[in-house]
Amino acid sequence: MMTRVKNKSVLLAVLIFLLAPLFAHAEGLVVGQTFNGDKEIQVSFAVSVDKNVAENIHNYTVFEESDPDIKLVLSAATLATDNKSVTLQFEDVLNTAMTHVVEVKGLGGVEKTTFKVSKSYLGYLFSILISALLINNFVFTKYLGLCVFFGTSKKKTTAKGMGVVFTLVMVASAIMSWFFYQFILIPYDLNFLQIVVFIGLVSLTVQAVDTILRKVNPILFNSFGVFLVLVIANCVIIAVPLIVANNNYNFFETFMLALGAGGGFLLALYLMSSVSERLLLANIPPTFKGLPIAFIVAGQFAMAFLGFSGLQIF
Repeated sequence: MMTRVKNKSVLLAVLIFLLAPLFAHAEGLVVGQTFNGDKEIQVSFAVSVDKNVAENIHNYTVFEESDPDIKLVLSAATLATDNKSVTLQFEDVLNTAMTHVVEVKGLGGVEKTTFKVSKSYLGYLFSILISALLINNFVFTKYLGLCVFFGTSKKKTTAKGMGVVFTLVMVASAIMSWFFYQFILIPYDLNFLQIVVFIGLVSLTVQAVDTILRKVNPILFNSFGVFLVLVIANCVIIAVPLIVANNNYNFFETFMLALGAGGGFLLALYLMSSVSERLLLANIPPTFKGLPIAFIVAGQFAMAFLGFSGLQIF
């Protein structure tokens, strides 16, 4: 009996010894994977792979990790000359913000190799910041918050102060909205109240800033006039919590979006105020003085910011 058990143990050990290189080879076969543009995925291998297998698009199954039922359609798979990297080309644009799962059959002598492709999370956070700051600037590309924008963009000092206060209110209200949405609205199925709750939190934040600013810097407070109160009804400041709720952002993503939106508003105010001070000394036709020339300048800034559309850093 003992001899039979011992023989089985020896047989199992030999089997594991023989199969170990195969499993190790399968696990270490893929050494790098990244998005290459918005329609390509580039995969690097530790060793040379069979060209017929690597370039056969029917050997690949690709889908988003959050939606495995929808398979993405490949148009081509091109193996590099060193046979150690392959470029997968897709018919449709990839959502590079999502993690993708790639399954390959017969690669490296393995029945199926599975790996994930995703962006660096720090790069993803930075892309949210840059998107809200430049690419999708809420003032120049979405035309939100124009009432406060035109009212407080006549002097640089007022514009900078308003931009900083707006950013602080934006970040504080967005974070509070995220906590209320994640820990109160969702658990108790109160999503239909999100707009009312978000407006209330924004009002609370603006009132707090109003009280603090009145005591700390009365001169800056008086220069804002009624526009500080109008922050409550600003489209930008209520748009951020709604975007956060719609995209189910986490805390860090919410912070970067709010910081980028506030920074974008500060940038828009400063650019507009710089031009407005120069326009005071310019020879402008009487019919264009005031709001008409302001709309023209804002339109030119909007066309300039269109140059950032499609920008991808990560």
